Amino acid sequence: MLAACLFLGVLPLAIAAPAESASAFVGSTVTATFPLPDATFTLNENFFPDAEQVGFPGPTPTGAEPLAIATAPVAALNYDTYPIIAPSEQYAGAGPAFNPMYYWGNLGPWYSVGGAFGLPETSPQIPAGCDLEQVFATALHAAATNGRGFSATGPLEFLNTWTYKLGTDVLTPFGREQPFDLGVGFRVKYGSLLNKFTSIPVFRTTSMVGFFGVPEYLTSYHEEIIIEATGYNNTLSPYETCTNANNDVGGNIGNYASGNWTQIYLKETTKRLQRYLKGYKLTPNDVYAMQEMCSYETVALGYSEFCGLFTEEEWRGFEYSIDLSFWYGQGPGSPNSAARGVGYVQELVARLTKTPLTVFDTNLNGTLDGNPITFPLDQPIYADATHDVVIASIITALNFTTMAANGPLPWDRIPVGQTYHVQDIAAYSSNLVGQVLSCPASEKSKEKQKYIRFLLNDGGVPLTGISHCETPNKDGLCLLDNFVQGMRERIAEIDYAYDCLGNYTIPNPDTIIDGRMIR
Repeated sequence: MLAACLFLGVLPLAIAAPAESASAFVGSTVTATFPLPDATFTLNENFFPDAEQVGFPGPTPTGAEPLAIATAPVAALNYDTYPIIAPSEQYAGAGPAFNPMYYWGNLGPWYSVGGAFGLPETSPQIPAGCDLEQVFATALHAAATNGRGFSATGPLEFLNTWTYKLGTDVLTPFGREQPFDLGVGFRVKYGSLLNKFTSIPVFRTTSMVGFFGVPEYLTSYHEEIIIEATGYNNTLSPYETCTNANNDVGGNIGNYASGNWTQIYLKETTKRLQRYLKGYKLTPNDVYAMQEMCSYETVALGYSEFCGLFTEEEWRGFEYSIDLSFWYGQGPGSPNSAARGVGYVQELVARLTKTPLTVFDTNLNGTLDGNPITFPLDQPIYADATHDVVIASIITALNFTTMAANGPLPWDRIPVGQTYHVQDIAAYSSNLVGQVLSCPASEKSKEKQKYIRFLLNDGGVPLTGISHCETPNKDGLCLLDNFVQGMRERIAEIDYAYDCLGNYTIPNPDTIIDGRMIR
């Protein structure tokens, strides 16, 4: 399955004062339901006719579809988190202020990433001389919530009256804004491709609540909702049928790695915060939950008092804990992440080559992918909605090796020159876009050939780790035929049955760097 900033130095010592005991309701869950469950919408319905009944719409001729990804001289960058509130910062120094939201991994919003993946000169804009032929968009869900007898003082005093106000796995108000903005941006950049459709588009999502679009727009395209539940094949939620993604064979190593690092980087933080809390003994896991609560409350409620408890170093440690969790759980260090992402790669190759799928021995849904109505092969735009952990598996299956260049990640320290950052890969509303382009074969040639490249968020991704795409290209381009050949070879080397369903022991230490179990 898609937000605030702060900077606080080491917390000052609180002056001794009588400690206020926590309220009896502290930690209780607070919920709200709107619309009101007992309200009758039809009671006064006659007083509020809809737009069709009122009439008088005025002249509304439709203008031309935009293609700003090709026509604009530069790309629009994304650094906006309005309307969530940034906690006040305590900052002094010559450099830019530290922004903790850049270190929230998959729990923060996506930002423009520039050259994060190794192509600093690549622009998201279509290269000069090239024409856009086709686009493949895979987007993540936006900001969502996740799944007494003490007294607190000083910076923890707010805990005395704190209540839990988050829901479970639901989009927040900010999270409802993010995908809408992403969709508007996509229409501005790629809207002209809609002119190439000869039938109503089919766009895909999972059945997880919150992925569905604005109902009024559903007559413009077919929304294919694929069941997301155990036992149902779905390339957009592949963990449901990959047994080893959810057990001790190959599913928990990311939690072990992250947990080990948490005990290290929060050891002194736990001691520091314990001074302000009487009647309850904090553990590093408790403090880690406070860091998580900062991000969850910020994107759900607009602000969180938990954010001000932590220093820059502690936020960098938090980011690395998420990087470890994803690297070993969903990314290059997992023994089955490539297997989880391989079904999407098979679908991609089928779409690129307009070749129907006939073999269903991975997580492909044979019922849907085997039907040209639900899996069309002639669309200029493809759009799929999925989850953060899935996009991590997809890019592993695609073999984007520059992100894994300095792996495996150590469990006990942050490495110098780290290349795998979840914030750049799978933050809220992150998006992977494949562009099929028609470009000159050379600087002097008028003949054009088809190429493909990928943008993760708005950063170009080198394809040099893919067979037949090894030649570096400043724009991230690879000949389409070469890419397809490389993907077919990648699919062939991924053993879905063994990696997802087999019985094996992960090497210790885990030296996997391509998402496949070592044989």
